[in-house]
Amino acid sequence: MKWFGISGSWRKTNQKIDDKVRNVVREIMMRGDGIVSGGALGVDSIALDEALKIDPRAERIKIFLPTTLEIYTAHYRKHATLGTITNEQAESLISQLTELKKINPKALIEDLDANFTEEMKKQIYYQRNTDIVNASDKLVAFRVRSEQSEGLGTADAIEKAKAKGIPVQLFQYDLT
Repeated sequence: MKWFGISGSWRKTNQKIDDKVRNVVREIMMRGDGIVSGGALGVDSIALDEALKIDPRAERIKIFLPTTLEIYTAHYRKHATLGTITNEQAESLISQLTELKKINPKALIEDLDANFTEEMKKQIYYQRNTDIVNASDKLVAFRVRSEQSEGLGTADAIEKAKAKGIPVQLFQYDLT
């Protein structure tokens, strides 16, 4: 069995991206391989949703969080109150990750030591990218360029995979 890292935009997706992520994850899972991702909104959440349809016991799913689920939950709820994301987005993601932990606690890999503060957030998210790459045999990246983002986190994962000699399959989308 091979592990495929899934990386992509959390800020912006569309139906075309959603469909492509689901198709790629379905192909991976139907072959008997597994996915590794980061538990964020957007591409990560879409990938996890599709993977759970094929592997409902979550035995071929690894989701790395940049902190504990409890702190991550508070972080997303805070951003919903700030208007960075909607309350619906926050609660949907929290529910998805909480359910994953119930189904298979080993599938949700929490960083129990991360000092998750706003000042450290970018560094901790990039460390999570390192964890995803280190657990993967191949990286599938969905890089989305939009007015809000240049896909910097996805670019970080791609660079780390290439540096480690892991093959990268890149799908690029321009939503500007």
